Amino acid sequence: MSRAVPLLDALADVGADRVRGGYSRHGFDRADHTLREWFTGEAEARGLDVDVDRNGNLWAWWGTPGPGAVVTGSHLDSVPGGGAFDGPLGVVSALAAVDVLRARGFVPAKPVALVVFAEEEGGRFGVPCLGSRLLVGTLDAEHARALRDPDGVTLAEAVRATGLDPATLGRDDESLARVGCFVELHVEQGRGLVDLGAPVGVAESILAHGRWRLTLHGEGNHAGATALADRADPMLPAASLVLAARRAAASVPGARATVGRLVPTPGGTNVIPSTVDAWLDARASDGPGTRRVVEDVVAAAREAAEAEGCTLSVREESYGGTVAFDAGLREVVSGALGGVPALPTGAGHDAGVLAARVPTAMLFVRNPTGVSHAPAEHAEADDCEAGVTALARVLAHLAGPSC
Repeated sequence: MSRAVPLLDALADVGADRVRGGYSRHGFDRADHTLREWFTGEAEARGLDVDVDRNGNLWAWWGTPGPGAVVTGSHLDSVPGGGAFDGPLGVVSALAAVDVLRARGFVPAKPVALVVFAEEEGGRFGVPCLGSRLLVGTLDAEHARALRDPDGVTLAEAVRATGLDPATLGRDDESLARVGCFVELHVEQGRGLVDLGAPVGVAESILAHGRWRLTLHGEGNHAGATALADRADPMLPAASLVLAARRAAASVPGARATVGRLVPTPGGTNVIPSTVDAWLDARASDGPGTRRVVEDVVAAAREAAEAEGCTLSVREESYGGTVAFDAGLREVVSGALGGVPALPTGAGHDAGVLAARVPTAMLFVRNPTGVSHAPAEHAEADDCEAGVTALARVLAHLAGPSC
């Protein structure tokens, strides 16, 4: 019987999205609050001491908090209409791994911490890995406080509503100094382990990736009373932008580009929009490749905008260069597991953010569908159990007296 699956089942009704399917759990919203309370209760039931850092990240400590801690965990929020495993599998596996180690009588020689990072997906405020970026200082705190969700609520207002002082947001050297290494378990977002026939693997690298907001400005007008020749319709260059993203990505080996969200204003069926906001997600094996994709998309969108009598403005909302996980830690983790496949990933993670400051590694659990960020995301119970076993083995090795 998998130790992780019952813990996941306890979350099955939290943030269920009846319209999109799957789950919509976003940072500092009601579902997120419920999930954070659940984690706190589970951790305290295991005798772990829980605290919240200045950026809203949760830490549950096995042993006295201090430098050199072995840290594991993930996140509990989701993309809109996301799956049940992305994020929560890493959190419940951390709890289950503690259970496994305690059942064996293991006593860590180093502090062990379980962490839940805030707003990893960026589903509410648009910036992925919000909690970890604030922690390491790669996201400016003043800029972060002013971020707004689709309803106009600022991050400052949202965190204040949870009892956190928004003035404390920002780089947290005190919390970061405690982390000796970080190992994040995650469901694989792709079919690498399926094709390799392996239930568990380790991460090698993360593609360079970012998000850009492209706003097309036109002239709002009546859909029936405005002749085609008199229009400055920003939806036309928006459509060109979507097609340009596919062409631009195809021109760079291994690149990906996606326009996953379009918001016309005012959004009426019989109204020519005055503006259209489009969010571009671009990824490639290195920074120059990613930048080339974005430049090509922007150039095509600008040309199409000018042809329609519209203008274009572009804002980079987030960017992260290629991450190569710590080779030494990866070897230690792989060695503790008797050798498992190593593979790259196109998905961003909190582990990738922390990699610039502390040694980090990732474990992947096989996803038989290869689908992620969608309701079909899945991991079999036996593979979840293999992940818990692997994580417990890694934690025992890293936090044991000989390491």
